Amino acid sequence: MNRTPLDRLALVLVIIGALNWLLVGLFEFDLVASIFGGQTAFLSKLVYIIVGLAGLFSISLLFREAEPAKETRE
Repeated sequence: MNRTPLDRLALVLVIIGALNWLLVGLFEFDLVASIFGGQTAFLSKLVYIIVGLAGLFSISLLFREAEPAKETRE
């Protein structure tokens, strides 16, 4: 399946969110909050919202049909 730049960006953001949750689960360390000034800081909330929206968008990737393979001639 061909991925658009938006698909790729959404997947990168979802991976960043997943890694942040991994750090929270293993070490009780929220990297986003540490970088952007705490969980209640505007920039932290903005990052959380953007990552959440990327997660919602990524749901659409589950339901897309794969494009048929192109035949090559030798």
